Amino acid sequence: MKTEIINIKKLSESAIIPTYGTEYSAGADLYADIKENITIKAHETVLVKTGLALEIPIGFAGLIYARSGLASKKGLAPANKVGVIDADYRGEIMVALHNHTNEDKIIEPQERIAQLVITPFLKADFKEVDNLSTTIRGEGGFGSTGQK
Repeated sequence: MKTEIINIKKLSESAIIPTYGTEYSAGADLYADIKENITIKAHETVLVKTGLALEIPIGFAGLIYARSGLASKKGLAPANKVGVIDADYRGEIMVALHNHTNEDKIIEPQERIAQLVITPFLKADFKEVDNLSTTIRGEGGFGSTGQK
């Protein structure tokens, strides 16, 4: 498995460097860098600091996804579903956690709050054309595949 060196800067002494749960985990856990518990009220979104800044290589992006345990057990997940960290961003990584439940939820200091996936991407040159190539699916939208 190929690895990529990612420079990381701790912005506070209590920040935790992301960790992988297993050898083959795609996402590295991000931790809350907070001094005391944060209450996220029902249906509220709160920015949670990680105390970290990254230097993502050009041609890569950092994608912030929900942790399945936090989402299924507490109903907390990133408000924007997937956060995108561009290679030229050098500020603190923060996670906008949204409480999807009808109850207040607590985030504790150094709790795992999201997972970070570093991935390569292609940059597109968009070319306007009058027609697109034809396919079997054509213009079939949501729920159209498998329909006869």
